[in-house]
Amino acid sequence: MNIVIVEDDPKIASFVSRGLRAEGYATTLIQDGDSAMSVVPLMRDDVDLVLLDLGLPGKDGKSVLAHWRSEKFNKPVIILTARDEVSEKVKGLNAGATDYVTKPFSFDELLARIRDLIFQVLNAAVNLASDDTDRLDLKIVSSALIELNDAFTTFAPYRSVRKLTIFGSARTKEDDPNYRLTAEIAKRIASEEWMVITGAGPGIMAAGIEGAGRDRSFGVNIKLPFENSANLFIAQDPKLVEMKYFFTRKLIFMKESDAFVVMPGGFGTLDEAFELLTLVQTGKAQPAPIVLLEATGEEYWMRWLEYVEAELFNRGMVSPQDRSLFRITDDVDEAIEEILTFYRNYHSMRWVGNLLIIRMRKAPNQEELEKINEDFGILCQSGTIEAIPITGTEKGEKDAVEMERIALRFDRSSHGLLRQLIDRLNRLSSICQ
Repeated sequence: MNIVIVEDDPKIASFVSRGLRAEGYATTLIQDGDSAMSVVPLMRDDVDLVLLDLGLPGKDGKSVLAHWRSEKFNKPVIILTARDEVSEKVKGLNAGATDYVTKPFSFDELLARIRDLIFQVLNAAVNLASDDTDRLDLKIVSSALIELNDAFTTFAPYRSVRKLTIFGSARTKEDDPNYRLTAEIAKRIASEEWMVITGAGPGIMAAGIEGAGRDRSFGVNIKLPFENSANLFIAQDPKLVEMKYFFTRKLIFMKESDAFVVMPGGFGTLDEAFELLTLVQTGKAQPAPIVLLEATGEEYWMRWLEYVEAELFNRGMVSPQDRSLFRITDDVDEAIEEILTFYRNYHSMRWVGNLLIIRMRKAPNQEELEKINEDFGILCQSGTIEAIPITGTEKGEKDAVEMERIALRFDRSSHGLLRQLIDRLNRLSSICQ
């Protein structure tokens, strides 16, 4: 659950953020009314709850709330303010606040208010059963939540370990060159202290787990009438997750992985490949290396590329820069290099208010940063790409505190070019010295 904290007092913001993160919530900090007014509606799909101060620099909290509601931002908002008059509370609630907490407040009280809102959401889900909701709809909601909870619990102890997901055909035979190629790349990436995730079935999925070894593998199995049990390499392993629905399965693949290899396959494999590209292209998933791999002498991905270039790129249905989102190869060394080089310097990124923060081991020096602005300044909605110290939000949350940073007001659309910026950061001459 992601909670946005709109608060200009850094001590209060840090106090609340630390407490919430200790309780397992994700937090995002915004420190002024103008940013809150513009940024929060854009984050509507990534926000579950907002804590809003009224006395903000720029636009005041009530104006911000009124704007959000006019923009159909309907997520719960708890006002946090020193204004304790009854008339102010009434105004805040009438303006669209879900709850109203006066300062000073205890964290336990705030946490109780938040949990009460969560209970209301759960209660709404329970009420589905008392309405005229179709039984099949209820079964879908119930099964999906159970599956996701099981998967989250399974992956939780391994969150700090990099993971590679391998997609490919369940029909690939053991003597197929693509089977052997899959086993080889899985073995190689496991030797780099990575773990491997596959669909746990036969074919390419079995090859990935065979190559990486049971100890460094996860299986996310789909229950099908003709393909129901996991392969012998991962069967009965505690890192095996069983799922009924493709949509929950794909969500786990995308959420838990740091890189992807897609081998030749059928409709399911192409569906996974296109959804993966769509999520990265639209910013719904973090940037990640995507390798389309096939055995030497095959033309599966080159023929796919011919179609994509002719019907998508050449007709303007995708941007030319999106060609940077994937790499086609028949060479394991090249595939491994693509994956590992992506994290050579780059570490991760996150939003803090309206700034996209890119974290890396070593930030560009002044000369390199000037060149980066020349080549990638178009990514900025306003301003320039700048080297910055750790933000107060990240420091309070102890989020990648050892990393250096650059920041920009990203236009939220040019994700192919953003990938090129990451590649540039990984090739800085200063990190080679």
